[in-house]
Amino acid sequence: MPTATTTTAVAAEAARRRTFAVISHPDAGKSTITEALALHAQVIGEAGAVHGKAGRKGVVSDWMAMEQQRGISITSAVLQFAYRDIVINLLDTPGHADFSEDTYRVLTAVDCAVMLLDAAKGLEPQTLKLFEVCRARRIPVITFINKWDRPGQEPLALLDEIERRIALRPTPITWPVGVAGEFHGVIDRRTGEMTAFHRTPGGATAAVEEQLDPHQAAQRYGEDWRRAVEELELLTLTGADHDQAGFDAATTTPVLFGAAVANFGVRQLLDMLATHAPAPQARPDADGQPRPVDAPFAGFVFKIQANMNKAHRDQVAFVRVCSGRFTRGMTATHAGTGRPFATKYAQQMFGAERETIDEAYPGDVVGLVNATALGIGDTLYDGPPVTFPPLPSFVPEHFAVLRAADTSTYKRFKRGVEQLDAEGVVQVLRNDRRGEQAPVLAAVGPMQFEVASARLDAEFGVTTSLEHLPYEVARRTDRASEERLRAVAGAEVFTRVRDGALLALFTNGWRLRAITDRHHDLVLEPLLTG
Repeated sequence: MPTATTTTAVAAEAARRRTFAVISHPDAGKSTITEALALHAQVIGEAGAVHGKAGRKGVVSDWMAMEQQRGISITSAVLQFAYRDIVINLLDTPGHADFSEDTYRVLTAVDCAVMLLDAAKGLEPQTLKLFEVCRARRIPVITFINKWDRPGQEPLALLDEIERRIALRPTPITWPVGVAGEFHGVIDRRTGEMTAFHRTPGGATAAVEEQLDPHQAAQRYGEDWRRAVEELELLTLTGADHDQAGFDAATTTPVLFGAAVANFGVRQLLDMLATHAPAPQARPDADGQPRPVDAPFAGFVFKIQANMNKAHRDQVAFVRVCSGRFTRGMTATHAGTGRPFATKYAQQMFGAERETIDEAYPGDVVGLVNATALGIGDTLYDGPPVTFPPLPSFVPEHFAVLRAADTSTYKRFKRGVEQLDAEGVVQVLRNDRRGEQAPVLAAVGPMQFEVASARLDAEFGVTTSLEHLPYEVARRTDRASEERLRAVAGAEVFTRVRDGALLALFTNGWRLRAITDRHHDLVLEPLLTG
């Protein structure tokens, strides 16, 4: 039974945690800002390059071979590090729409988000989609306007777009001196002083910062300084000042300017996260009852990943600690089965790197190794029973038959497909017509099929072929309806391996309507999303 001293210690540790994700449209610089934050926290010696520049290592968050080859994030990664007296849990997420299901799950495990905008492009489609998830979950959002070292929009125009399109009131913390493309530094609105940035060779190390008072800045930067001051006066007149209560309530967004590739403005973002981002709070369970952070241990699995490191060909379940003190070796209860679950192999993650940890607190992410009994969304707890809400799942819109090119590799092929299904990379469907050796993969976006094939090749040594199917619409059905649909053209029924659900696939919405008009009593229910 936790003592008063224990609960006080847990609450104090929780107050030190900042757990957040970076959300953005592809190519806005998400992996670059992730790398730059780790650099400024001094947990890496130099920042890697997303596209493999000569003499530069790759970024720590993009550990998968396909990510490094294409310069995109395909799977989410967890980086934990200390900054000042704060423990940062940074969850890097894919930006591409085809991998949005992974990103949506990660957003259930964070307390804050950094919304990254390209200075030239502003709010882009995938950023808007991800922001709507934050809005639905009432996640506070910090906005970082990136790439100010390149030509872009006027800063006031970008603020107007934020307020107009997503109804968040922007409250700038820093303000750029120099138009986009001629970036000298930023003014800290709270002090009125300027930080001038000086690039280091190649941008691999932290930028040199120089503090200037208003008089020094005016002398050095002349018209650019005067323009910035005039814009700040306008912001003050409109009341665009930081409002902590509004930020916590997700109605305002602090705004900062920078250039992640040159490490400009990154320290200011890290300071903002440490000082103003929310610490873990009581999290509602499946019944809507908040579980205090100092209650006994409880957490949920938001991600499963295998083969992250060639030296560790194993499966890791990522658990967000929601309450209490987790200790390695403790026996928790698996909420879904009521059975005890031993936590002997617990690790802290830093991209693909890992190390054993002995304890963790609310806000932390624990990697449980070879926890094959756990699935995405499962709850673990100690003490009073609790179940956290199910994680979102999304309706697949793309379908393809996957086959092993060499039948002698079938055992490895089967094991690899089972692993992909457990991770939630794809949904695996089967039926008698196609047989065990030709599973159908169902995904939100077609690039997931490429990832599945590449991983089977790299991780299991299996070469595969894909045959895209013409289906676009999925509905849940039952056994009686399955029998009748067998004789209907433009439809096919499968069993979803993950949960045994029967899914009827149709070539398009028009075909579905034609079938239901002719057969009114068929059970064809829309698939639910979380």
